[in-house]
Amino acid sequence: MTYYLYHIPGKKIGITKDLQKRVEDQQGYNEGEYEIIMKSDNIEYISEQEIYLQKLCGYRVDETPYNKLKFNKKENDMNINVTEATTTFPCPVNKLKGQLMDNVGMRWETEHGGFVINKYSIDWIMKNVQVSRYNKERSYVYNKAFARFYDNHQTHDILGGNLADAHMRERYPSNGRDQYNGKTLAGGLSPERVPECCDEHNPCTCGYMSAPSQFDLIREWADERGLYENGDTKTQALKLVEEVGETCRAILKEDFDEVIDGIGDCVVVLVNLAELQGVSIESCIAAAYEEIKGRKGKMANGTYVKQ
Repeated sequence: MTYYLYHIPGKKIGITKDLQKRVEDQQGYNEGEYEIIMKSDNIEYISEQEIYLQKLCGYRVDETPYNKLKFNKKENDMNINVTEATTTFPCPVNKLKGQLMDNVGMRWETEHGGFVINKYSIDWIMKNVQVSRYNKERSYVYNKAFARFYDNHQTHDILGGNLADAHMRERYPSNGRDQYNGKTLAGGLSPERVPECCDEHNPCTCGYMSAPSQFDLIREWADERGLYENGDTKTQALKLVEEVGETCRAILKEDFDEVIDGIGDCVVVLVNLAELQGVSIESCIAAAYEEIKGRKGKMANGTYVKQ
């Protein structure tokens, strides 16, 4: 069996046995929009490389290594039923969490992509599960909503880039920080300090590398309140103008607490505006950084003016 380690720039690094089905048909990427990093018949080795490069490139790190996933049915695996719209579990809601805990690592495919059971997806499922209208002994979730949570569950897309960028970080390791006085690429994108146990050369033991980011938490908060289902980009754009105005007033008044609150509110609105527009805030920031990283100019009147 040949396994392929592939890279979708700015999105993810993953493993598959079938590039056509997994990357092109299910995830919607065409040839040329992804690259094959390596291929191997050794599932243990390629699984180790996947985790290593996910950490190195700043992508969401799989909680369960590829070689530990339950692709083949076993006696204790749930007999789930997958349709285009839903995934149905063979148990009532009050017994579902136990079933999910017993099947951590189990993966299945849907029209909206592949899912895997881990502690974060279990939390989402239990918050969004519905009782089957046809059989109260069964429960289900909507695949599209699950896919949106799953696709957005990435901690540091901003570090993405291509493999050349990854190798530069490998050659000049900085423990998650850049050349700007040890700070992160943008202060609010990740915790101020990466735990010592979680650099690119040491396996994470504290959960930092797989924990949800602040952006993830904002999206979960908004999704639970129906903002993505019923929200509107124009309304959010106006909301952003309002929050920026309040932040400016706080700056003029030199009200430090209100400035912090205003900046945070602006970020929350931007996260939701991006989601309603069909993109992630991480990809917007990454695109902006790609635009400015080579820009030349000078400081004038307290701002940086490009040439």
